[in-house]
Amino acid sequence: MENLTYNTQLKQLALPEYGRNIQCMVDHALTIEDREERQRCANTIINIMGNMFPHLRDINDFKHKLWDHLAIMADFKLDIDYPYSIPQPEKFKAKPAKVPYPNTKIKYHHYGKVLEMMVKRAAEYPDGEEKNVLVNLLANQMKKLYTIWNKDGVEDQKILADLCEISEGKLNYSVDEIRFWMKENIINNNNQYNNNNNKNKKKKHSK
Repeated sequence: MENLTYNTQLKQLALPEYGRNIQCMVDHALTIEDREERQRCANTIINIMGNMFPHLRDINDFKHKLWDHLAIMADFKLDIDYPYSIPQPEKFKAKPAKVPYPNTKIKYHHYGKVLEMMVKRAAEYPDGEEKNVLVNLLANQMKKLYTIWNKDGVEDQKILADLCEISEGKLNYSVDEIRFWMKENIINNNNQYNNNNNKNKKKKHSK
């Protein structure tokens, strides 16, 4: 009985998306001594590689990417006339620059940094309907996020206390004020919806 050869026992693929057969073709091209024949072999491999991803043909520099990939699979040792300038091996050996990680403290992790920034921005809004609507939206979002973090639920007063603390006391509202704004906002939205419907009906009748 023949011993089976597993992929794990073979050479690691430089670009696994092309598969073992394409890598074998590239390895064969490296053994061809005649330069013209080696060039024809490389052109054939590129055509096969392109046929594997026909949906990408309309992408800019698609051919250029294929030749880059061929060079990578050949470990930059394939001596042919490349139609494009190929990347140097050193480019792939260089370590990427470290990404700076923000070291800012978040008081309430379940709300997140973005919502905290939005609350502080809302605190700078001038008093008025726009600010009221924004505070309502933020309070509702805070309640949703709190509920995800704590399935037992949360009282509205707790959300407003957190809102006040995050805004450094600038957004200090009672539960009744928030509920009044929410009710007022719903009424305004309904009126706007009815007005738009009436306008559309008048346009239809006028035609």
